[in-house]
Amino acid sequence: MIIGKNIRLERIINRKTGKTVIVPMDHGVTVGPIRGLIDMKQAVDNVVNGGANAIIVHKGIVKAGHRQSGKDIGLIVHLSASTALSPDPAGKVLVCTVEEALQLGADGVSIHVNLGAATDNIMLEELGQVSHECMRWGLPLLAMMYTRGEKIKNDFDANCVKHAARVGAELGADIVKVNYTGSPQSFAVVIEGCPVPVVIAGGEKMESDDDLLNMVAGAIQAGAAGVSIGRNVFQHAAPTRMIAAITMIVHEGASAREAARALKGK
Repeated sequence: MIIGKNIRLERIINRKTGKTVIVPMDHGVTVGPIRGLIDMKQAVDNVVNGGANAIIVHKGIVKAGHRQSGKDIGLIVHLSASTALSPDPAGKVLVCTVEEALQLGADGVSIHVNLGAATDNIMLEELGQVSHECMRWGLPLLAMMYTRGEKIKNDFDANCVKHAARVGAELGADIVKVNYTGSPQSFAVVIEGCPVPVVIAGGEKMESDDDLLNMVAGAIQAGAAGVSIGRNVFQHAAPTRMIAAITMIVHEGASAREAARALKGK
């Protein structure tokens, strides 16, 4: 099924650049219908028109809002979930299967693992199971790998992040998503230790556009395969222009300053 994986990966990763711009929109399960994700069809249109390569959504959103017109976009179905209302929001559980995702027309699936959480053993077991099913069916797997728990003093520490990235690769992920460690130099260590493409998370809403674009540029400079940024895109005042600016950096090699000028229409 390697051929099947490669064909589907090309719907997620740009064939020419080998990089990707992914917009996760799975937040509705975790925190409810937050700003930017009230009208899902409009939210998806915004990022499609900006040039995003793929989106990440839960299965119910696929059923409720399949796009019938306009540009195509890669579809990644998220398999795991927890809610902010839970006694342990860090404990993710599987809420969808690989076969369900295929039936929905997915180009790939994603799973979330919080290393250091009380139930990280269960999440690791589920990652292994999903990886096996993805190999069986030829479906790409994106592993969102974070370090969250009592032993974790800093989620952005390069030693923690490089460990998380390596775990995802070791257990069969085709793409690994991790936190950015703050500088190209420290993030290069993460890239060096991970044999599969690495994309960075966007995290909480950032204070400025410049901060976000500098982070994207730093990750690409370090060797990242792209980004997986949600709130800093779909909650932006101009999400289509923001995605276009990020795409300039990821796919065209633009600097953060050049992207910022384009974002401002200069």
